[in-house]
Amino acid sequence: MPDSEINKFKSLFEAQMGSKERMDLWIHERHLDSAELSFRVEETLCSEKSPYQQIDVVKTANHGVVLIHDGIVMLTERDEFIYHEMIAHAALFVHPNPQNILVIGGGDGGTVREVLKHESIKRVVMVEIDEVVVDLCRRFLPSVSQALEDPRLEIIFDDGIHYAAETRERFDIAIIDSTDPVGPGIGLFEKPFYKNIVKILSDQGILVTQAESPFYDINFQEIMFSNQRPFFKKLHMYLYSTLAYVGGLYSFGFASQGPCPLNDFNPEKVNASNMTLRYYNSNIHRAAFMLPGFIAEKLRGILDPVVW
Repeated sequence: MPDSEINKFKSLFEAQMGSKERMDLWIHERHLDSAELSFRVEETLCSEKSPYQQIDVVKTANHGVVLIHDGIVMLTERDEFIYHEMIAHAALFVHPNPQNILVIGGGDGGTVREVLKHESIKRVVMVEIDEVVVDLCRRFLPSVSQALEDPRLEIIFDDGIHYAAETRERFDIAIIDSTDPVGPGIGLFEKPFYKNIVKILSDQGILVTQAESPFYDINFQEIMFSNQRPFFKKLHMYLYSTLAYVGGLYSFGFASQGPCPLNDFNPEKVNASNMTLRYYNSNIHRAAFMLPGFIAEKLRGILDPVVW
């Protein structure tokens, strides 16, 4: 190892040792009272109570700005691109001609940022229940929220469950960029919501859902996908890695009325897009749908088998 690298690690080690001599502030997220993820805080940027939740924005050591809802980490500036690229591009590169997109949740703007990278997009409707989240992300997370001013985007402050039940619009893709299935958000994972989503999707429509951790939440995943199964011809799950969530391995659901995430995926479409992407690519797309044995076994008979 070069001397410069040795000195670098020495400095980091000394800084770590020196930290014992000062009072450090850490945020801790405990998941299901069984595991914990921690980040060292350098500065509290904002702490605000909205009508729906407690929202905290902090600057951390090595992970940048972190957004927290009710004590649960929503994103870290360091790795948010992974989540947002994966929730958006897997469906967008499979759908034959995505033009009208619905995003439920996603008030930080990261999902919208990725969706609007596609030239075919004519309109995006983002339905976010909490206006305070949008305002704070505009202030403290401009790299994530930058696309919220795009003229193709319409922001509606409403409950996504209510919107899906009442709207008469039709969408090519619906992306459910939701919080964890607790409190009012649990309705975003239940049968009545999926039934309404099917009604507003086009014939080739695709639904992407935030699907939690296969390590800690696989029983919940079984319920969620079972709730989707009656309404969709194709049902798959795909994986991504993360620094922001306990366990490090998380997932999305891919449900459709037609397109298959593997058989209808053309890697050349990704390569020809010339998009600047940091995690998602054509190889990651295909690999993400290849599930480990323990997941495939647990969800056998609910998800469609992977045929490639």
